[in-house]
Formats: sequence, C-alpha cells, structure tokens
Amino acid sequence: MKKLIQLVSLLSFGTLLLFTAVHAQDATDIMKKSHLAMYYAGNDAQMDVQMKLVDKKGSERIREFTMLRLDIADGGEQKYYTYFRKPADVARISFMVDKTNSGHDQRWIYVPSVDLVKPIAADDKNSSFVGSDFTYEDVSGRHWSEDNHKFVKEDQLDGKAVYVIESVPAKPYKGFAKRISYIDKTTFMPLKEEYFDEKGELIRVFTADKIEDVGGFATVTQRTMESVKKGSKTIVTFVGTKYNGGLKDDIFAERYLKNPPRDYIK
Repeated sequence: MKKLIQLVSLLSFGTLLLFTAVHAQDATDIMKKSHLAMYYAGNDAQMDVQMKLVDKKGSERIREFTMLRLDIADGGEQKYYTYFRKPADVARISFMVDKTNSGHDQRWIYVPSVDLVKPIAADDKNSSFVGSDFTYEDVSGRHWSEDNHKFVKEDQLDGKAVYVIESVPAKPYKGFAKRISYIDKTTFMPLKEEYFDEKGELIRVFTADKIEDVGGFATVTQRTMESVKKGSKTIVTFVGTKYNGGLKDDIFAERYLKNPPRDYIK
C-alpha cells in the first residue's frame, strides 16, 4: 500500500509538472499572438491620433498627432514615426522607434524649441511619453520574449471570454515587477492590463475601450492608461486608420525628424 501511495504521488507530481510546462508554453504563445494582433496588423499602418490627458482634478488637455508604422518582419524589426500637430507647446515634436525582437530598441525624439534630436536611452523608455500616462515603450509595445509568462486561468471580462496571463520581466526592469493581462480569446487583443511594482502595489491600468474591424483587422481604436497613484489618465483615440498603404523604409530616417515626410504628414 505504501508503495502504491508513493507511485500515485509520483504520478500526480509528474502530471503537475507537465501541466505547468504546457501552460507556460500556452501562455507564451498567447502573449505572442496578442502582441502580433495589437502591434503588427497589416504590413504597415497610418493613423491620426487624438490624445486626451486628464489630471486628478479632471482638467483635460488635448494633443493631436499622426503615427506611421512599418513592419520589416512579422514579430521582428519594426519602425514607428510620430509627428505632433497640436497644441502649440508640442507642435512639430517628432518621435521615431527602430524596434527589434531583442528588446534593444532605438528611440529618438526631436524637440523643435531647441532644434535638437535626442536619443532616448534604454533607461528612459519607461519615462512618460510627452507628459502622458503612457510610456515611450507603450507606443510600440513590449516584446513578448522579454518576459516570462504564466497561464493563470480562463475568465470573463465585460462579457468576453479571456485568458488571464501573468508576466514577469526576465531581467531586472524598472517598468513593472508583474503584469496581469486579460487577452480576448477570439481576437487576442489585450482588453486589460494591470501593472504592479515590486511591493505588489497596482501602479497602472490599461484598458482597450473600443475595438473595431478596420480593413479586416481587429483594431483597438480607443485605449486608456490610468496611473493609479497619480490619479491621472490618458485616453487615446485612433481615427482614419489605414493598413497596407505601401509605406517606404526610407521615410524612417533621422532627417525626417526635423522635416516630416510631406507625402504622409500634411
């Protein structure tokens, strides 16, 4: 009987290890699909964007910009160009990202008030994106391979079936210590993300407020990032999104930070 109990215990332990390993792989696959759905729809994209910054007192500021995106490899190298139009204090600011699948992305910002193109160091990628509750890294997303993922459960969120995934940075990281993602089981869009610090305290919450079909691609056309401790939030609305417009690689060059490509930035 004792040997039978030991055998059952051993089999149970082995099953648990297999279950954990399988679900770890499932979690990684889910986060990969989510990243591709969120940030790699089409081969390129052109978007007009309105950003509403709301402080803890409810005061609002509106910013408008155009964003261009080009995929060099699906899930791999990718380029972003952002040009601010309004208001006057941010007009003509431009921002560019050369994204890799290794996490060593390169970022630059052009500040017209001092006529300076400034590289954004890796340590600064978690800084506020032009005063908003989004970070520079949030613009192009964090590559799934930079984190270790754990399948938590299947659940419901606002009437939609979701996968709940816990992600922990594989290397020391300033942005968050843990993230909980709620991934739509149908579209693989992240419907909600909760970011926690090393003390386990909630610091930021992302929500996909509106998802629409744009050119055959599920697209988050309105999203919000809330900074819990600051009591502020930023609401971003995408309008006039176009995919597969034939963007060229040569417009994602440093010279266009000061002089935007007029074929796309009117």
